[in-house]
Amino acid sequence: MNNKRTWLEKMSDFISGKGFYLVVLICVAAIALSGYYLVQGVRGGLDQTLDQPVSGSAAIVEPSAAPSVRPTVRPSDSPAASSAKITTPPASEAPSASVPSEAPAPSVAPAPLVFTWPVKGAIIAGYSAEALAYNETMGDWRTHNGLDIASEQGTQVLAAAAGTVTALYEDDLMGTMVEIDHGQGLVSQYANLAAVPTVKVGDAVATGTVIGSVGQTAAAESGRASHLHYALLKDGYPMDPADYLPEQ
Repeated sequence: MNNKRTWLEKMSDFISGKGFYLVVLICVAAIALSGYYLVQGVRGGLDQTLDQPVSGSAAIVEPSAAPSVRPTVRPSDSPAASSAKITTPPASEAPSASVPSEAPAPSVAPAPLVFTWPVKGAIIAGYSAEALAYNETMGDWRTHNGLDIASEQGTQVLAAAAGTVTALYEDDLMGTMVEIDHGQGLVSQYANLAAVPTVKVGDAVATGTVIGSVGQTAAAESGRASHLHYALLKDGYPMDPADYLPEQ
């Protein structure tokens, strides 16, 4: 029988005997030593950190009271906002309420003029605006722009048609004269009247209204028998009164 033991067997016996406690002691010592160096290393690092001076200065800043904030109203930079204005138009320009316009009145044609003879009598000198006629009083040949109607002095003279008295004056040759505007461009003239007519400028007259009386004031026709000189103008030009007067 082989009594020679291997080193492994010897080691096993040692460990199972007194060697076990020795191994445990060595392990404990190793752990303790490792813990010691670990603690020393950590402590040394802390001491180095604590021994370093702190750089900079520390200051304790107390919070100041919050400043009061007031809302600031700033004008808008928008051109539309800065130029916008409410403008009230003057009362004279204020738009008036819409009022329906009245229908235009239909145009009324002027009433036709009704003519009458201003006096009744014979024609002693007719109308002659283009041909020359002999004038006994003046002793010459001249035109005659109206009708000389024979009538006694004081005979009432009538308005030949309705109208408005527009003139009353004394003419150097034709004496006292009255003019009546009948509208439509027609104006009648009554000459050789008595000095005081019975109408005045502005009077409205109807056909047949008395405007005066026959006189003897026309120096240019004083050589003729008593008469009324009656003339008619159309737009300022002499016309033959016989074309407007009714038959006698």
